[in-house]
Amino acid sequence: MTQVAEPRSGLDAATAIERDRVNHWIGGRRVAGTSGRSGPVYDPATGAVAREVDFASVEEVDAAVAVAKAAFPGWRATSVSKRTDIMFRVRNLVDQHRRELAALLTAEHGKVPSDALGEIARGIENLEFATGIPQHLKGGFSEQASTGVDVYQIRQPLGVVAGITPFNFPAMVPMWMFANAIACANTFILKPSEKDPSASILMAELLQEAGVPDGVFSVVQGDKVAVDRILEHPDIAAVSFVGSTPIARYIYETGTKNGKRVQALGGAKNHMIVLPDADIDMAADAAVSAGYGSAGERCMAIATIIAVGEVADPLVEAIKARLPRVKVGPGTDPSAEMGPLVTRQHRDKVASYLDSGPAQGATVVADGREHPLYKESEGFFLGVSLIDNVTPQMDCYRDEIFGPVLTVMRVKTYDEAIKIINDNPYGNGTAIFTRDGGAARQFQFEVNAGMVGINVPIPVPVAYYSFGGWKNSLFGDLHMYGPEGIQFYTRAKIVTSRWPDPGTSKIDLGFPRTR
Repeated sequence: MTQVAEPRSGLDAATAIERDRVNHWIGGRRVAGTSGRSGPVYDPATGAVAREVDFASVEEVDAAVAVAKAAFPGWRATSVSKRTDIMFRVRNLVDQHRRELAALLTAEHGKVPSDALGEIARGIENLEFATGIPQHLKGGFSEQASTGVDVYQIRQPLGVVAGITPFNFPAMVPMWMFANAIACANTFILKPSEKDPSASILMAELLQEAGVPDGVFSVVQGDKVAVDRILEHPDIAAVSFVGSTPIARYIYETGTKNGKRVQALGGAKNHMIVLPDADIDMAADAAVSAGYGSAGERCMAIATIIAVGEVADPLVEAIKARLPRVKVGPGTDPSAEMGPLVTRQHRDKVASYLDSGPAQGATVVADGREHPLYKESEGFFLGVSLIDNVTPQMDCYRDEIFGPVLTVMRVKTYDEAIKIINDNPYGNGTAIFTRDGGAARQFQFEVNAGMVGINVPIPVPVAYYSFGGWKNSLFGDLHMYGPEGIQFYTRAKIVTSRWPDPGTSKIDLGFPRTR
C-alpha cells in the first residue's frame, strides 16, 4: 500500500529543507515511497549528505498516472477563465515564496542566492505567459467557406503529459513545462532531477494552495526506472525533457517509439565570436559573466570564445585580469558570486579538462584547482579556469564541459569562425560581439543555432518567444515554452459546420467542393 503523508501548506514549506527525506507528490499529498530505493541529496558547499530522496517503482509511477488520468476530465471541463484565475494565483504565490524556493536551490544545487533568485524570476515569466491562456488558445474561423458552410479550428489538450527536468534549473525548467501544460488543461507529472528534488515539492504545495485540483500536478521522484516507465506508459501522451544530448536522443527515440509526442532538449557548445572592432571590456565582461555564472552549469553558458585576428591577445588578457575578482564561495556567503558544482564526481570530471587540454597542446591561463576551496574544502568547489589556444580536435572543445572552464580559440577571419560554429554538432545558442551592423546581420542570417545574441552573451528568449536549439541540441519539432509550448501541449481540431434549411439536403457522391 502507498503511504500518504500529511499535506503541507506552501506557507510553511520553507522548513521542507530540514526534512530528512524528499517524497513524491500524488493526489495533492506527499506520498512516501514504498520501493525501498532512494538516493542521496548532497549539500554541494560542504560535501555532506543532507537528505535522501525516494526513487519510484514502476507501480508508483503507474499510481501517479492513474490519478492524473482521473483528474483530466474535470480539469479539461474547467472554464478558461477559471484556469486563468488559478494561473494568476500560482504566479503570485511563487513570487511571494521566491526566497524559500531560492534557498532550496542554494542548498541542493549550490547556486549563490542572486543566481537562484534570477532563476526563479525567469520561471515566473513563464507563469505570466501562461496567464494569457485565453488569448493563446484562440482558434480561427472562416465564415461561408462554401455556401452555408463555416470552418473553424479549435485547440484541445492532450491528456496526461510529463516533464523530465535537469539538475541545473530545478525550478525554472519545470515552470517552462507545467505552466503551459496545465493552463492548456492537461494534467502534468514532473520527474525532477534526483540531485536537487526539494524545489519540486514546494512548487507542488504552492500550486495546491493556488487552487490547482488534486491530481492535476504530480511529482514522481526517481531515477531511470521512473523515466523508462514514463516513456512507456500508454496513458502519457507527451513528454518534455531537458538534459544531455545522449539522454535527449534516448528520450526522443523511446518516447516516439511508444507513440508519444516528445520535445527533448539536449546539450550545447555555445560559441561567442569576438571581432577585432568589438569593445574589449564589454566582451571580456560578457565572457566572464556568461562563462562562469552558475559555475558554468547552464546549457546557455558561453563555453568557447572565438577570437578573430588581432583581438585575441588583448581579449585574453582582459579576461585573465577579471578572474581574480570573481568571488567563489558557498551560497551562505553574501559576497559569493559563484558556488560549487552539483556533485564531487561532476566537479572532478570538469577539472580533468585542465589536464587533457595542455596534454593536447592548449595553454592553461587560469587553473581553478589552485583555488583554496578546491584544495581545502569538502565541498565541490572549482575556481574559474581559462584555457587558450584550443583547437577543434581537443577534448576540451569537443565535449560539453558544463563547468567553470572557459576555452579560447584563435582564428584569422570571420569566415573561419562561422565555419567552426556551423561544423559543430551542437546548435543551442551563440553570440557575436562587434560594432559592425553588417557583420552582425550576416551572422544572424547564416549561423546554424537556434538562439542568437548580438552583443548579448546569453540570448535566452523572453517567455513570449520559445527556447530551443538546432542540430544535436534539440530532438523534436517544437521548442520549449512560449507559443511553441502552447502548440506542443495541444492539438488542433478542424470543424466544418453547416446548418441547412429543412428540405434542402440531397445525396451527392462526388468529392466535396467549396464552390
